[in-house]
Amino acid sequence: MFAYFDIVRNLLNEAETRNADAMEKAADVIATSLQQGGLLHTFGTGHGHILAEEIFYRAGGLVTVNAILDPALMLHLSALSSSHVERLPGYAELVLDRYTVNRGDVMIIASNSGLNSVPIEMALSVQKRDVTVIALTSLTHSRAQESRHSSGKRLFEIADIVLDNCGELGDAAVQIEGLLGKMGATSTVIGAALLHALVIAVAQKMLERGVVPPVTMSANVQNGDAYNSELYRPMLNRIRHL
Repeated sequence: MFAYFDIVRNLLNEAETRNADAMEKAADVIATSLQQGGLLHTFGTGHGHILAEEIFYRAGGLVTVNAILDPALMLHLSALSSSHVERLPGYAELVLDRYTVNRGDVMIIASNSGLNSVPIEMALSVQKRDVTVIALTSLTHSRAQESRHSSGKRLFEIADIVLDNCGELGDAAVQIEGLLGKMGATSTVIGAALLHALVIAVAQKMLERGVVPPVTMSANVQNGDAYNSELYRPMLNRIRHL
């Protein structure tokens, strides 16, 4: 019954070890960008958008996170349609046109498979703007499948830094007798852990450099709203979804 917990515990340990060098590099790049007035953008399609939101406007999170959220790429309008849209060539540029992404910024793109056109084109588009791309993906899954993008490349082959969620092909990890396929996707829980660990590492690096990063507190504690309001005021014209 509790096999999923065992799998997640093992994957957390594996993800921590396997991503140690990449996490260090990513934290350094993000900290440098934020110190220079940049933003950390997050983007994902399908269930990947959950990870794009995970560290945006979050208690204990960095204020300088801009989530790129396109309803057509999410699930609440039409899950079936979103799968089609994330494969559309050219759609990433249409999304990007609605956001302010500047040279020197950093973008995290969450895509478990790393195969579809929109995440790949988003990476290529922002790299042309001198934005560093960090991919959050499953290397096992992605390496086992062919790209759906015209370049023939997968997200991990384009990104500047790759974080591996260590998930297996197909994401679901628990085999139940009597079922053809597996249950229990792991990409969200492992991805969220990696992202929270990353923003903590960014804050630590900034503090070591003598810079105090703006970090939110819960809006559901006393004085939380007033505290956060002052932090977010300078961001109102830079972060679309505030």
